[in-house]
Amino acid sequence: MKPAFFKIFLSCFLIGACSFQAKAQAPPVTRILFIFDASYSMWGDWQSGTKIEVAKRLLCEFLDTLKAVPNLEIALRCFGHQTPLQPTVDCKDTKLEVPFGPAQKNVKLMINRMQTIQPTGTTPIAYSLGQAADDFPGSYGRNVIVLITDGVEECDGDPCAVSLKLQQKGVILKPFVLGIGLGTMFADLMGCIGKFYDISSEGNFKAVLNMVVSEAINRTTVQVNLLDIYKKPSETNVDMTFYDQGSGEIKYNYLHTINNRGNPDTINVNPNSRYRLVVHTIPPVEKSNIVLTEGKHNTIILDAAQGSLALKINSETTPRPLQAILRKKGEKNTLHVQDFSQIENYLVGKYDVEILCLPRIIKTDVDISQSKTTTITIPQSGILSILKQTDGSGSIYLEDGKKIIWVCNLKDRLSQENVVLQPGDYRLEFRSKMNQKSESTLERKFKIESNASVTIRL
Repeated sequence: MKPAFFKIFLSCFLIGACSFQAKAQAPPVTRILFIFDASYSMWGDWQSGTKIEVAKRLLCEFLDTLKAVPNLEIALRCFGHQTPLQPTVDCKDTKLEVPFGPAQKNVKLMINRMQTIQPTGTTPIAYSLGQAADDFPGSYGRNVIVLITDGVEECDGDPCAVSLKLQQKGVILKPFVLGIGLGTMFADLMGCIGKFYDISSEGNFKAVLNMVVSEAINRTTVQVNLLDIYKKPSETNVDMTFYDQGSGEIKYNYLHTINNRGNPDTINVNPNSRYRLVVHTIPPVEKSNIVLTEGKHNTIILDAAQGSLALKINSETTPRPLQAILRKKGEKNTLHVQDFSQIENYLVGKYDVEILCLPRIIKTDVDISQSKTTTITIPQSGILSILKQTDGSGSIYLEDGKKIIWVCNLKDRLSQENVVLQPGDYRLEFRSKMNQKSESTLERKFKIESNASVTIRL
């Protein structure tokens, strides 16, 4: 090969390699398809005007802020705006009004088109989602749908099934659903379509849009590692809340999950806030002043080793409803009230357990160990039936060696009273209101056995 030809060949090779490298390292395009509800119900009143007027104005104002966002393409699809409800309902009334293009160009096109749209028809959400699959170009990118609606599906489609199918095929990421004045009661109904946000007022419309688009564009991710006593991130299935450190506003609320690869799940979080994270174990654990690195995968680590406590009644019959108060060892604050026959998770450590039977049973230094279940079993109770001929005052006491311990007072005006008691030796003290002398006190000793009844006549 001649030297001159070799130089030309080398230059072309290097230029081509650099060009290929630049393309390979180019950030992926994010595509956001806004699906806008222009059905007849949007003529309904909403604070300062009709829903359609307010929603169009706020959405157009928001779109104007996207012009300078790099690597962003946007498009607009509307439904319920082409065919009147009468004489027949058109369940295919949806149209891609502005195809995908760079935000710098499409913002103006979308605003112009939005201003001319008038609500006329029905709400074919499922059909619109299905048609949206063909709106996205085939080239690589992050495809996101933002559905803005004031109602639910009015045709025969299943928007949840359509959305899930698009996600499973990799056509789109999980959509965002913005409910205009729907209320939180629709969260379950609409939440199967995508991540649901209740826009209860005009004031939070653009705030929600900002949060949604930021999450769609931003690739800042977070992994929360909840460590066991062996410093492994094995703890999971507990709710966790991200608060804005300054304002205290709830930003994100997720149930912690370990994915099918055995790793804590990854979530997308806006990096432009300082966070306080509360993990709702019992008792809760938290970390404050969390700063995330934008565009990176961030890991937040908290110690959250847990074991469990089971409360049982030693009985072959169906036990009466019973609860117990859980407190940290030596502390007065109530952490939790646990039902019997249930198992609850707690942080590893020592606890005091007060069982709300009569008389109270106090268990101290109850040890909760990593990934183990500590069981407290108490005897089945018995029943004391008291028959009174007159009103009066009285109390029940437990005999404990050489002393008696107050258990409860009797109800003054009941002629018949049933008291559920733990097995043991007791005394009942009673004085009729007709007798005003202490020496007129009646005393009855009795014994309570599990699953048995005792009757005392006064």
